[in-house]
Amino acid sequence: MPRTPLADDRGPAQPAPEPTDAEPAEPAPAGRLCVPVRPGAHGVTTRLYRTPVGARTAVAFTSPERLRATLGGDQPWIPLSEPALRALTRPLGVRALTVDPVLTAPFTPAPTPTPTPAEPAPEAVPGPVAEPPYPARPRPGTPCARRFDAAARGTAA
Repeated sequence: MPRTPLADDRGPAQPAPEPTDAEPAEPAPAGRLCVPVRPGAHGVTTRLYRTPVGARTAVAFTSPERLRATLGGDQPWIPLSEPALRALTRPLGVRALTVDPVLTAPFTPAPTPTPTPAEPAPEAVPGPVAEPPYPARPRPGTPCARRFDAAARGTAA
């Protein structure tokens, strides 16, 4: 009778091969990123934002068009690579990097304020002048009184 192999005869169990993903879960951007900046004391400073849960994040865009569509045409930017941007923000405690954020409100320019006509000042009504709620001179013997007296005499206190 032919012998059938048992599970113990096959040797140690081999792990199942891992399926290979064509796309990683978080694709790393390749090449140049457009990073929004603002004027700083020594040139420009990278703008940092907050995620919906409040964590700080650096933001970058893969094209100037995407940056303009999200932040407006007046937003200054510089080209940086991902490692360079991470190196700039790591000392600030920022670990997150958001590339091409899509969950933002569309850019709308700020409304220009319309001047309102000034209201005419009410006419002055003659009457008694209210006294100030404090005396014109400080109480004698207080530090303020000594400075007040010295200033009135023109000498240093």
